[in-house]
Amino acid sequence: MTKTLLIHNARVLVTMDDTRREIAEGAVFVRDNVIEQVGPSAELPQTADTVIDAAGQVVMPGLVNTHHHMYQSLTRVIPAAQDGELFNWLTNLYPIWANLDSEMVRVSTLTAMSELILSGCTTSSDHLYIYPNDCRLDDSIEAARQIGMRFHAARGSMSVGQSKGGLPPDRVVEEEGAILKDTQRLIETYHDAGRHAMQRIVVAPCSPFSVSRELMKESAALARSFGVSLHTHLAENANDIAYSREKFNMTPAEYAEDCGWVGHDVWHAHCVQLDDAGIDLFGRTGTGVAHCPCSNMRLASGIAPVGRMRAAGVPVGLGVDGCASNDAGHMLGEARQAMLLARVGFGPDAMTAREALEIATLGGARVLNRDDIGALKPGMSADIVAFRMDGIGFAGALHDPVAALVFCTPANVWTSIINGKVVVKDGQLQTVDLPLVIERHNALAGKLALATGTRKAA
Repeated sequence: MTKTLLIHNARVLVTMDDTRREIAEGAVFVRDNVIEQVGPSAELPQTADTVIDAAGQVVMPGLVNTHHHMYQSLTRVIPAAQDGELFNWLTNLYPIWANLDSEMVRVSTLTAMSELILSGCTTSSDHLYIYPNDCRLDDSIEAARQIGMRFHAARGSMSVGQSKGGLPPDRVVEEEGAILKDTQRLIETYHDAGRHAMQRIVVAPCSPFSVSRELMKESAALARSFGVSLHTHLAENANDIAYSREKFNMTPAEYAEDCGWVGHDVWHAHCVQLDDAGIDLFGRTGTGVAHCPCSNMRLASGIAPVGRMRAAGVPVGLGVDGCASNDAGHMLGEARQAMLLARVGFGPDAMTAREALEIATLGGARVLNRDDIGALKPGMSADIVAFRMDGIGFAGALHDPVAALVFCTPANVWTSIINGKVVVKDGQLQTVDLPLVIERHNALAGKLALATGTRKAA
């Protein structure tokens, strides 16, 4: 049965449409899971099956998270990994992650998605690249369906262990034939190529220092035979560059091109150290970048040249990255950090608040190769969030409430609608019992730490 939903009386409605309209006293009318009308409240229908009064609030498209490792929410602030750069950080965490199990993956996904949704995110990718014990990507997909998040599940992988010159221990890598077989199974079982799809599968070998050149090339061929996207890490820090030059005698961008990893169906995480030639290549080919400012700062990887990338036509979205290298999963907070970090590196006007919001919405949609999310206009998926502006954090900032969302203390959403369904109402998540999820998540995190001696038994 057809259902309608109306959000009206918004203080400001941020459309992110082609002209970037911001509508005072704005409204959105939704039929089923698709936006039908956008405009001033007085010009839209006054009734619907569900009516939400957004008086005093900023209403905008749901934020899009383009890079995450949700299982890592189990290993936030591990003492041995608090103060190292990327490779040191990884070598301290790989032995802990080797003890993951399927319940840990499912519950950590629920936890990470809850945090994202409450921060304004409605679509997220997740890069699960380690599969010890009974772990499967199916566990993440089940969690996404339960909570109601639009999900791009990336089937990651590692195949080159320490004995073959890679970074990860041999016990956490997989055989390449098995990786490709399982990836194909997931695509055939879960991938939805249709408009407004809630579930898509991504082919995602972990990184140049943990998989072979052959797996990179075969993964690209597999993805393109099914018409799905490709994702990996690239050019994250100086050690990453040095590894690429020593191992392949190429820059990371040259290696990506050599393996067939450029194009509108590809996006790379980080690209902090992407050189000018790499930026030009990505711009010419429409190859996307997931910018992860908090993680890059946490691991001292550097400042990604986001302004130069965007000027060159590179699609750039935001990613919170894993909760072990960010220790948070707040998308609005990530937008704020992107703006501030750009200014530290390139000057006070390097990124505006509205540019940060554009990267977090339209930018993320483009990176994920989607034209149905990231804006509020007729025909788009009904992914809509609303923020109250009457809290202490916004006091004195209401002369520009849109910019205030980025400049001021990051807020949580008051309302979140994903695919036309209310997922957050009056600031409360509706689809899971969050206190129970957190309780179980903490128990599993303790179990994981105890198994590796990170935490002592009581």
